[in-house]
Amino acid sequence: MGNVTVNPNERIDDLQTPTGLRLIQNPDWFCFGVDAVLLSDFAAKSIKSKARVLDMCSGNGIIPILLTEKSAANHIDGLEIQEPVAEMASRSVCLNSLEEKIKITAGDLKNAADIYGKCVFDNVTCNPPYKEASGGLKNSADAVTIARHEICCSLEDIIESAEKVLKPYGKLCLIHRPERLADIIWLMRKHRIEPKRLRLVHPSPGKVATMILVEGAKHGNPKLFLDPPLYVHDSNGNYTDEIQQIYGRV
Repeated sequence: MGNVTVNPNERIDDLQTPTGLRLIQNPDWFCFGVDAVLLSDFAAKSIKSKARVLDMCSGNGIIPILLTEKSAANHIDGLEIQEPVAEMASRSVCLNSLEEKIKITAGDLKNAADIYGKCVFDNVTCNPPYKEASGGLKNSADAVTIARHEICCSLEDIIESAEKVLKPYGKLCLIHRPERLADIIWLMRKHRIEPKRLRLVHPSPGKVATMILVEGAKHGNPKLFLDPPLYVHDSNGNYTDEIQQIYGRV
């Protein structure tokens, strides 16, 4: 592990992974949740050996860092619009001595094709802002609001930019709320990304899904596969065996 500076209000969290990954977080900003862990596991299944991956809306870098352990990716880029957050993510990369595997860039995902070039990535991941920006939020610039609301980018911005940087048949993986599923499918097809895999995430058996995992393939043929539902907790309120496996605890 590398030696890095930890600023006031920051902490180092042990991700409790087999290789001992750690992450710098600032509680005043947006800290990662179960959605980032689920997306990294979902996306890893489609990441082949020597793949180049881009994580949009990369935040504190949790998804690129987890993908170094969960996938066979050769190199992972993280793109984050908030420069202080991107700088913190870069220090987490150094903390884990992953400089040769991960590069974090501060930039606007709408400019991804200018930053990296067109048709250069095998996979794109994104844990986007879930909430549409209301009129009162459009001028807000705090880190938490930007992470949660579509202030700096829209869902269409994400999908359109992903199409530009993906190689033909490259994969885009998203996690979002179920109420945006129709939008995701429509926007993917609008931008020549065919929805190929869908998984619903339920808090526990008998409860409605609260998250969806969606994979699309650039220029893919129409055929959507529905994965088995994923339950976070069992009927006793404990993490299910699958969630324990995803977290690397069993």
